[in-house]
Amino acid sequence: MALEQADPYEPAAADAAQVFAVQLVNFSGPFDLLLNLISRRELDVTEIALAEVTDEFIAHIRRVQAAEGQWKLDEASEFLVVAATLLDLKAARLLPAGTGTVEDEADIAVLEARDLLFARLLQYRAFKEMARELFHRFDDEAGRHPRDVPPAAEITTLLPALHWTSTPEEFAALAARVLAPRSEAPLEVETGHLVSPVVSVSEQSAVLEELLRAGGRMTFRQLTEDAASAAVLVARFLALLELFRDGAVSFEQAAPLDGLVVLWSAGDD
Repeated sequence: MALEQADPYEPAAADAAQVFAVQLVNFSGPFDLLLNLISRRELDVTEIALAEVTDEFIAHIRRVQAAEGQWKLDEASEFLVVAATLLDLKAARLLPAGTGTVEDEADIAVLEARDLLFARLLQYRAFKEMARELFHRFDDEAGRHPRDVPPAAEITTLLPALHWTSTPEEFAALAARVLAPRSEAPLEVETGHLVSPVVSVSEQSAVLEELLRAGGRMTFRQLTEDAASAAVLVARFLALLELFRDGAVSFEQAAPLDGLVVLWSAGDD
């Protein structure tokens, strides 16, 4: 025979007597169900006798106090908030509806107050559901306990025990020797065996002038085809910049991002 698992969110039979229920002309059942019907607008709040609901809640809270020996102040506080919200909502619904059109700021204020009251009612339901969910979560996790297990013996014996044999004075002398500033002169790298030929920018400027006078229009790649080293390439580029600064050369570019064409513009002098 299959066993049915009880819903953790439904009140137990022992606690059913402590669930606040109302008996009205047009509704009979738990108070939470009444709020649910009102929030979904399946039951008009103007048809609810709030005075009778309040009287039944006072009788309910007294029964709980007599059974448990103490007042349930949290439940009483929740009821006061909800009852005040329902009272404001009922008062707003009983106001004259007018012609059905919003014409002035007073009508807009009434509509905003009604929506705000519904929002407060929904917020109350959400907080109550979350509180119940957290209560069950805490109750489920109450049986969990961490396991405190020391390391295994075969692990603790992998490293030998540390036996300190030096005295504090010996340790201080060792630290002073290690942390003392070094007096040795830094090592110097000999570079005398390295030969770095000097490339003259002025000489490369003369080379560019000769090439441009002979070729007329040339690209930078053509002007540096015979560069024997990177130093010559850099010197020739610097020489080209100096010639442009002096107005001896000009540049042309057929389209954006195209290559630059260098022209000799200083004349034959």
